[in-house]
Amino acid sequence: MDFLSCALLPASCTLCGSPLPQLSTVPICAVCWLEFPLQTGPACARCGDTLDIPVSVLSPASDSFCRACRLAPPPFVRAVAYGLYQGRMKAAVHALKYDRLHLAARGLGRMLAQAIAKLAAEAPAEMLVVPVPLHRSKHTERGFNQARSLAEQALGFLRKSHPAWRLTLASSTLTRQRATESQAGLTTRQRRLNVRGAFSVSDPAAVAGKDILLIDDILTTGATARAAAQALVRAGAASVWVATLARARRANEFALGANAMESFGIPGNAPAAAIQQASIYSSQGQPSF
Repeated sequence: MDFLSCALLPASCTLCGSPLPQLSTVPICAVCWLEFPLQTGPACARCGDTLDIPVSVLSPASDSFCRACRLAPPPFVRAVAYGLYQGRMKAAVHALKYDRLHLAARGLGRMLAQAIAKLAAEAPAEMLVVPVPLHRSKHTERGFNQARSLAEQALGFLRKSHPAWRLTLASSTLTRQRATESQAGLTTRQRRLNVRGAFSVSDPAAVAGKDILLIDDILTTGATARAAAQALVRAGAASVWVATLARARRANEFALGANAMESFGIPGNAPAAAIQQASIYSSQGQPSF
């Protein structure tokens, strides 16, 4: 039946272009699903960024944190991701967001669930799950919020794998009160300025004293994660944790100048000891986090 169906209705994999050997509601071949790049190796215990040196040689004071998190600790406790924003992962995220391949959210949501499960041993037993919102104009243009779609699918898997973990979707908790530019192609400083003050909490009473799990598709420099988490903390959230499907890998480094330092919350006239290095991330495509 598969042979006959594919002969009459041939289709190709959205990611690699190979002919699909059988009918599928999601046009992604089995091989591509196995080729999503995982995030491996030493990573920052706070933001999940790749570390340049093995964790074993870090000093106890550094606590396995990257330079950015040591210079300006983010308002969230920890960020985790399933894989790297490159290759098949990048193509799949683009297909979901821009080609409206909604059915891919289930397979990607399973991956997101695996990322969230990394927090099970240390995160609170009860959390509100808050997808990063789109501005209403962007939501109207796109027709859906990919962060919410991924969160819904991930929670479905987590209810089976972690039935005692009380995770409640609260998709209307956080709002984006102004339209922001695409983060793609912006520097770290520009990204932070772009999303500064962009988020607000619709009902602070519903957040006060609650632990929050913030969800989005991609984390790049962490500018959006910081801005969204800050809004939740100011509204009274007890803690904010972050989980994304993908993490952009750091491409290279540069010495911090006055503007770059200020983007991390460090005064431009800070002592030389504070002038360290920060990351430039690979941000080809349309990463939002």
